[in-house]
Formats: sequence, structure tokens, C-alpha cells
Amino acid sequence: MGVFTVDVRVTKPGRPRWKTFRRVIVDTGAEMTWLPEVDLRSAGVETFKRDQLFVMANGQYVTRHVGMAVIECGEFKTVDEVVFAQPGDLSLLGARTIEGFNAHVDSRKKRLVAARRGVPSLRAADSTAAWGSAACPAPAPRARR
Repeated sequence: MGVFTVDVRVTKPGRPRWKTFRRVIVDTGAEMTWLPEVDLRSAGVETFKRDQLFVMANGQYVTRHVGMAVIECGEFKTVDEVVFAQPGDLSLLGARTIEGFNAHVDSRKKRLVAARRGVPSLRAADSTAAWGSAACPAPAPRARR
């Protein structure tokens, strides 16, 4: 696919003290966004979940804290969980954040592109395919007494 980077801005929800992160790797293989803890804290982002277990690309297991942040990249903006990366960890823009942006990756032009309006995401596209004729079947009728 090819690797590319973007600049993102991050702040704590409800508190506009933005911190810019330069050259964040766009990684659709990473579920979550990872940014340096020191810089996230300077933006006011606080721990939301402690000691969450993650599997790194090399198979190693690590624990990291997770916070909630507003993440902005150009025209895109979302609120998402973000991993407090430690020294030696990469800064990554993960798939959940990209999905929250309602964007997709244009691998040829190496950029994020707005998803077409009116086209549902794959998860919501066809609930009947996964669940049969109804995504949430009606409850069975109650017997009269």
C-alpha cells in the first residue's frame, strides 16, 4: 500500500488547547491511534483506561494507558480513544480514527479522502447478510393466561 504520514492536532474534549503532532504514520493495520504520552498530556488528554493490553506488530505484548481526545487532520475531525505511546513506540493514525473521520485511504495519492456521502459503511451496509432477514428479530408473542 505504501506508507505516508499526516499532521494531526489533538486536544481534550471540551478544552481547546491544541497540540500538533507532525509526521504521524497512517496505519490502517493499527486499530487505534498512538501518540506520545508526554505530548498528549500537554494537550490536556487524561487517562480514561489504565493498563490496556496490546499486541505489537512484532507479536510482543505491551500495556499502555488510553485517553479520550478530539483528533483533527485537515478537514477531518472526530473524538476517539488514543493510546499513550511510550518512548520507542511509533506515532500512528489508526483505523478507528480514520473511520471516525468518515474517510478512507487513497494509497495511490497517499492521502486521506472523504468517504462518498450517502454510501453506508461496510459494517452497516447489509445487516441482513449477517443476521438473516432481520437484524433484530421481533420478540416472540406472549402466551395469554
